[in-house]
Amino acid sequence: MTQDVEMKEQQQPSNSTTPSSPSTLHHLKEIASLIETGAYAKESRRIQRAVRLTNTLRRKLKTPVLYAFLDFALSAGSEPFNRLISYLPKEDEHEMEVDTATSVTQAPAKHPLPELEIYCYLLVLIFLIDQKKHNEAKACSSASIARLKNLNKRTVDVLASRLYSYYSLSYELTGDLAEIRGNLLALHRIATLRHDELGQETLLNLLLRNYLHYNLYDQAEKLRSKAPRFEAHSNQQFCRYLFYLGKIRTIQLEYTDAKESLLQAARKAPAAALAFRVQCNKWAIIVRLLLGEIPERTVFMQKGMENALRPYFELTNAVRIGDLELFKSVAEKFSSTFSTDRTHNLIVRLRHNVIRTGLRNISISYSRISLADVAKKLRLDSTNPVADAESIVAKAIRDGAIDATLDRANGWMVSKETGDIYSTNEPQLAFNSRIAFCLNMHNEAVRALRFPPNSHKEKESAEKRRERQQQEQELAKHIAEEDDDEF
Repeated sequence: MTQDVEMKEQQQPSNSTTPSSPSTLHHLKEIASLIETGAYAKESRRIQRAVRLTNTLRRKLKTPVLYAFLDFALSAGSEPFNRLISYLPKEDEHEMEVDTATSVTQAPAKHPLPELEIYCYLLVLIFLIDQKKHNEAKACSSASIARLKNLNKRTVDVLASRLYSYYSLSYELTGDLAEIRGNLLALHRIATLRHDELGQETLLNLLLRNYLHYNLYDQAEKLRSKAPRFEAHSNQQFCRYLFYLGKIRTIQLEYTDAKESLLQAARKAPAAALAFRVQCNKWAIIVRLLLGEIPERTVFMQKGMENALRPYFELTNAVRIGDLELFKSVAEKFSSTFSTDRTHNLIVRLRHNVIRTGLRNISISYSRISLADVAKKLRLDSTNPVADAESIVAKAIRDGAIDATLDRANGWMVSKETGDIYSTNEPQLAFNSRIAFCLNMHNEAVRALRFPPNSHKEKESAEKRRERQQQEQELAKHIAEEDDDEF
């Protein structure tokens, strides 16, 4: 008897440690009920919450779980059910039969809602991409987009924006991104006609990414300039838009606007999006170097970015010193990294900045120096270094990079004394830019506040008004009595 009891007590923990599949299926059913409630109440916030909850379950998705959930959410013999089942792998058939049997015994209710059908497409597509089944993901995403074109409901917009993103990602992973450009343009036109602003944001970013992937910067700028703009609905999509805008402005030599867009994208990006923030910082560092600025050391020491930004730190060090030989060695050493980041063409532009920085250091160190010595210190490797040094010095003086004069008769560069910067308007302009940035951040924070829907339409009843007035009178009397006691 005692042995049997002990054996049962020992077996009880093994029975309690069930696999994660039933709990995952239970969470998916709760998400389905949340989508159903949001669809009937026409509240997109509930569907947004359902999408966020799905991201937490992403790593727990398995084939048996998806099979059971599809059997719960869709009719077993329906066309969406058969189509989605065909995309799933045919492994673990025994587990699939067990899970479906348990789901049938629970007698679930069927949900013929289009929101739930689109959510099933999204769930299967996420699973296929995570399992690196890119061909099946392409087929599933194409079928989901074809289904979306026939739906015109505002409660589907949140799910549709996610499907658009994974639709583009599935084709990008297979190297067929150019095939869907016309379809994305058609979807953007449909979203504009339906006043789907979240879909317009998402599709505009996907189109910009599509153009930039093939270095079609002029077409990307034409689309961006003509696309309708409105207040951002998604912080993630707005960050992506700023990043793509910064890249376009950089290629177009508009470095000041590019710097502002890239730094704003890096600040607004969520902390979890580490790879995105790394890309923003890489481009922002290059743009600041092209503007003649030297990024602070703290930019390269951000948490989780030290190794990724190491090539750009060494590049910045070479530009700061103004050493042309060191710049060339760093560019050759990390050429593969720069090519992968698509910043190699921008780094070629930095050669002129390196020479200008070295010339600025020379003008500060020497009051008068010959052009031959300038060519030696800049390490100009050309057939006529003195003539090249003369043209470089003349251009730097004309652009205002150095405060000096050129004596062509004697072959000298004569530097002028440096003046007091506080006697100019530069400190005032610096403070003005900081104050404007703080005010813009405050205004954006106020606009980002969330309020309950229809709160301005709720009218106070007479009974609630009397109660509120009575409470205010009692509070006023209490305060007056306390004031009397204090005196």
